[in-house]
Amino acid sequence: MRRDPGQRPPCVVVIGVSGVGKTTVARLLARRLDVPFAEADDFHSRENIAKMASGVPLTDADRQTWLESIGRWLRARDRAATGGVVPCSALRRRYRDTLREACPDAFFVHLTARHEEVGRRMSERSGHFMPRALLESQEATLEPLGPDERGGAVDAGPAPGVVVESVLGLMAERDGTARSADEDDRADDGA
Repeated sequence: MRRDPGQRPPCVVVIGVSGVGKTTVARLLARRLDVPFAEADDFHSRENIAKMASGVPLTDADRQTWLESIGRWLRARDRAATGGVVPCSALRRRYRDTLREACPDAFFVHLTARHEEVGRRMSERSGHFMPRALLESQEATLEPLGPDERGGAVDAGPAPGVVVESVLGLMAERDGTARSADEDDRADDGA
């Protein structure tokens, strides 16, 4: 992915409920932007994972250390000017505020999909600790991005590659932080 000269690689947080496709989209987006990727689930303590696996939602206290760890990762990527992408539920504004405190320029992409679609995806995946039973809890907790939050929502219903193109378009529209492949091709042609 080509950037304008002097443009810093972005730090992007892909948010949404479990099963919406955050990790898949975030991995593809990191490749397209040519920036590091980190899986937010890897920042959870064993205790948090055990709690969720048993169907018990995390409390805000459970989440705080996890969010601070993700924030430190984002801050390090921002300071090193490498950029980075991390999928993280960040369902509430105060959770995103914790990440923004660490990395004020973070761009938030909220992946959205119908309840039935997310439930189907959760039922079909294997090896993940988050049970489908917690989907309703997550949907009830979700606070969409506010108009003053840097980022926007993208429909996660299409194929992952299409979703990534929509994310790149959103980023270009909102901040000029990324350009789509079509724009790169036009730049190569001198357009």
